[in-house]
Amino acid sequence: MSETVDSDVPEAPRATAVLTYLATHLVDGPEQVSIESSPTRNGVKLSLSVAPDDMGKVIGRRGRIAQSIRSVVRAAGAREGVDVSVDIVD
Repeated sequence: MSETVDSDVPEAPRATAVLTYLATHLVDGPEQVSIESSPTRNGVKLSLSVAPDDMGKVIGRRGRIAQSIRSVVRAAGAREGVDVSVDIVD
């Protein structure tokens, strides 16, 4: 797992930790989970990359798992006072 954090990005360590935990426990290849952080106008965007074979596990049927991940990570960011969005990168 790799994590890239820019020094100008507002920090959201709890949200990043929650996303890392969820993603690594959903996929078959946790070592291929990668999270990159980038600033947005209002907060932080976390970009999640997983192995191509694990994309279906992260997205779920009709995107239900992906939406749940976004909701939980957004709530974790809100506890830190940071607006966090999650982008699943293919």
